[in-house]
Amino acid sequence: MHDPAAIRANGMVWLYSTGPGIPIRRSVDLVHWDTAGRVLASAVPDWATAAVPGVQFPWAPDISLFDGRYHLYYSLSTFGSQRSVIALATNAALDPADARYRWTDEGEVLASSPGASSFNAIDPNVAFDELGRPWLAWGSFWGGIKLHRLDAATGKLSLTDTATWSLAARAGIGATSGPTDAQAIEAPFIVHHGAYFYLFASFDLCCRGSSSTYNVRVGRATTITGPYVDATGVAMTDGGGPIVLQGLGRVRGQGHCAVISDAKGDYMLHHFYDDLAGGTPTLQVRPITWTADGWPVVGEPLAPPPSS
Repeated sequence: MHDPAAIRANGMVWLYSTGPGIPIRRSVDLVHWDTAGRVLASAVPDWATAAVPGVQFPWAPDISLFDGRYHLYYSLSTFGSQRSVIALATNAALDPADARYRWTDEGEVLASSPGASSFNAIDPNVAFDELGRPWLAWGSFWGGIKLHRLDAATGKLSLTDTATWSLAARAGIGATSGPTDAQAIEAPFIVHHGAYFYLFASFDLCCRGSSSTYNVRVGRATTITGPYVDATGVAMTDGGGPIVLQGLGRVRGQGHCAVISDAKGDYMLHHFYDDLAGGTPTLQVRPITWTADGWPVVGEPLAPPPSS
């Protein structure tokens, strides 16, 4: 399991991840998971191979509910490329047993291309501002993390609020430069907690098995558009953000997190590469607590890594 995204519905947690057709899993306790099919009927939509030559399967889905429908955004790209697309599928229900269950391909939301874009259109995440309006965050090495308001009715980028905001970048990153290891940032996830919006992002290198150096950083802002700063006041656009999760022992390259909440509290879902299982990408779920001054602390996993 790689690049988790999750949402609660119908007494279940529904989890979506990178892979052919976007695999679906479900759980009642965040520990035991069953497979539940996949979102797309084929590995990628029919139109995707022309839009992104060489694409093999969708990456990094994100799931949210607004305007009466579930919105699943996902990435189409190839490793190390800026030719990328964020696309959308929608559904009225998440349980395949529901008569309303049917994924609808809504097509392209956002694209990037080498030499023409100041971002890379991967790793989407939907967050909601203090008025409940949806926004789309995304980004990677090229230009860092970006944000644009969505049109709730279409699920596409707003045509009336046209501003694109820069939320985070590694020091020295250029508008169209990348990728270099020193500029490695991606996988945004925005959480509204108390008086602040919190931006989690993954720094350093993923997708290298046990050699992965992924880690999760965080900053916060009083508005969804930022500026996001760390506890010392360093802006995330200047590379700020303390580490809240990093590898240890067999658990390597922890990152690409998502956050869900229930009556018991908040939880972070992320993948890691299991060094005792050949670097296999594996799901972990951890509770989040909050310090007195409002910073997240990521706890020990709900379940230990699987036996090898």
